[in-house]
Amino acid sequence: MAHFDLVIIGTGSGNSIPGPEFDDWSIAIVEDGYFGGTCLNVGCIPTKMFVHPAELADAARHGKALGIDAQLNSVDWKGIRDRIFTRIDAIEAGGRAYRDGDECPNITVFSGHGQFTGTKALHVDLHNGDTAEITGDRFVLAAGSHAVVPEIPGLADANAPFHTSDTIMRIESLPASIAILGGGYIAAEFAHVFSSFGVKVTQIARGSRLLKSQDDDVSAQFTKEASARYDVLLDTKVSGVTETSDGVELVVEGPNGTHTVAAELLLVATGRLSNGARLSVEKAGVELDHHGRVVADKFQRTTVDGIYALGDISTHHQLKHVANHEARVVKHNLAHPESLISSDHRFVPAAVFTDPQIASVGITEAHAIKANIPYVAKTQNYSDIAAGWAREDQGHFLKVLADPATGLLLGAHVIGPEAATVIQPLIQAMSFGQSAHDVAHNQYWIHPALTELVENALLGLPEPSAQQ
Repeated sequence: MAHFDLVIIGTGSGNSIPGPEFDDWSIAIVEDGYFGGTCLNVGCIPTKMFVHPAELADAARHGKALGIDAQLNSVDWKGIRDRIFTRIDAIEAGGRAYRDGDECPNITVFSGHGQFTGTKALHVDLHNGDTAEITGDRFVLAAGSHAVVPEIPGLADANAPFHTSDTIMRIESLPASIAILGGGYIAAEFAHVFSSFGVKVTQIARGSRLLKSQDDDVSAQFTKEASARYDVLLDTKVSGVTETSDGVELVVEGPNGTHTVAAELLLVATGRLSNGARLSVEKAGVELDHHGRVVADKFQRTTVDGIYALGDISTHHQLKHVANHEARVVKHNLAHPESLISSDHRFVPAAVFTDPQIASVGITEAHAIKANIPYVAKTQNYSDIAAGWAREDQGHFLKVLADPATGLLLGAHVIGPEAATVIQPLIQAMSFGQSAHDVAHNQYWIHPALTELVENALLGLPEPSAQQ
């Protein structure tokens, strides 16, 4: 049995922890999948590398209102795919070789699936067929999450073929049609990509609107636009899936009764769950919450002394920038246990890279109403700024919420061009405690840039009552 000063399970953001300050520590890294984690291999990075070509392919759709008559002639799926994964796979292999090579003499890599057998004791089924038993003074749980596969007849017993976000990006060729289960951001982004590439898309969601975690007005606008681009079945559940000679057939039950949907490929994009249970963390004494996430405090400590957790395994913010932030906190707290720092989850932004693009930070209007939080709001349309005129933009907007007394921002929600970039000044204002009118008045705003959307929204809020 090998013993280590530190055992890190997962090589996404957890792989950023080993540094010069730990050169005198013996460190084990346990990785069951791709080195680099979800974001690098099956998440943020490759999906956005597909999204940009999709935007180019879909540009003709937006050109007609501007006097441009263009068309998409072809999509080289294999060329796009291979360009992306040639780069991704090289980074993955390089990261693994670096940690397992002479440049990191204090680090031992265990490629395999680890499960706790006791407090700070781990059994690893190695990919080469061997096993290993390791213990450690400290552990970091950074093993991420896995795709959810709902219990639907035909899926549960594997009688019908399907993909998740882990596999869909490596398919050999574009299908003629695809059915996508799910109404969240993963489903939305893949629906955008495949629709832009000319695939017939049918999206099936159990809820009454898509992206229901977003602001209600944003969700409603996105649902309207998505439904105009491809088939969207709302308030619909799938009661069965079977394989056919041409792909799959789904039995769906919705507002118009029961019928079937046929598609060449099926993508199951119904969310992701923490890998905590897959590590058998309860055998180490680590608690899971009712969502199956590892319970961690503001210092990223679990319920067992010396065991930390970060990223998707423990947080409901399944975002790479959150995992990176938490990794920096864990790294500091491992090196400086006498002066712990805490994670800051007050203003966590997120984006959905669809068309239209969506970004958000802070509370929604519905949350403010439900929680009886006083607020004022301003909705600023893209169509009312010069950059929106240039695009003949229709239906897109920024909504800002602020405290009526102080003018401090409570939330911001954007749907429209470059939303993930447009929202950044508002994230900064919230993070540094800047009032809406100070941000609007005390700097230049480039004209005629998209950020005038932010300026005008902030100017549209009433003056703080505490200053009147």
